[in-house]
Amino acid sequence: MLSNNFKDLVELMETLRSKDGCPWDNEQTHESLKSCLIEEVYEIVDAVDSKDSEQLKEELADLFFLIIFYCKIADDSNNFDINNVLESCLEKMTRRHPHVFGNKTAEDASEALNQWNEIKKKEIEAKQHGTNSDKSIVDNVPNHMPALQKAQKIQKKVARVGFDWAIIEDVIAKVHEELEEVKEAINNKDKEPIAEEIGDLLFAVVNLSRFLKLDSEDLLRKSISKFTGRFKKVEKKVSALGKKIEECSLGELDGIWNEVKS
Repeated sequence: MLSNNFKDLVELMETLRSKDGCPWDNEQTHESLKSCLIEEVYEIVDAVDSKDSEQLKEELADLFFLIIFYCKIADDSNNFDINNVLESCLEKMTRRHPHVFGNKTAEDASEALNQWNEIKKKEIEAKQHGTNSDKSIVDNVPNHMPALQKAQKIQKKVARVGFDWAIIEDVIAKVHEELEEVKEAINNKDKEPIAEEIGDLLFAVVNLSRFLKLDSEDLLRKSISKFTGRFKKVEKKVSALGKKIEECSLGELDGIWNEVKS
C-alpha cells in the first residue's frame, strides 16, 4: 500500500510539473520554496506541541509533498531524483547505525549518539580532506537556523572536543558574569556595548539550557505561549471591568497579571 501511494504521489508531481500541468508549480524553484519549507516544519512542531495526531498527519503530508517537489525540480535540471535521495538516506542511516546493522554495540541512547557523532565527524573530515585546511569544527551549521538553535548547536560541537564547563555551578556563574557586564554597559550608556553584552548573556543562557540537556528554542517557545495565554486572560479581566487595556495604569495591569498568574 505504501509503495503504491508513493508511486502515485511521484506521478502526481510529474503531472503538476508537466507542460500541461499547474502554472504555479512549474514556476517554482528550490529558492522560491524555501519559505514554504520552513513554514511547514514549524507547523509540524506546533502539531507535536498540541498533541494533535490528525494535524500532525496533515502537516507531515505537506512536508512530504515538498520533499517530492524539491526532488522533481532537481530531476528537471538533471541533478538528482527521488530515488537518489532515498538511496542516500538508506546508505547513511545504515552506516550510522553500526550497532544495529554492523558489529558495533551501544548499551544505551547516549552511547549510540556518541557513536553517531563520531561517524559523522569522520565523514566530514573525509569530505574536507585536501580541500580547505582552514575548516573548523564550528562550520557546517545552517546559516538560516534560528539563532537559539544555532547557538546551542555550536555549543554542542565545541563541547564534544572538550571545550565545556565541568560543573553546572560554573555555567551559572558565567550567566551571572554576563548579566553584570550588561548592567555595567547600561550604566555607561553606550548603546553598542549594551547590545553586545545582551547578546553574550543570551548565549550564556542558551549554554545553561544545553548543559542541562534542554532545548533553548523549545523553552523560549513555551515561555512565549505561556505569556500570550496569560496576557489574553488579562485582556478578558480588563474587559470585564468595562475598561480598555490602554486606559489601565501599569500598577492595575500588574495586579491583574499577578491574579492570573496565581
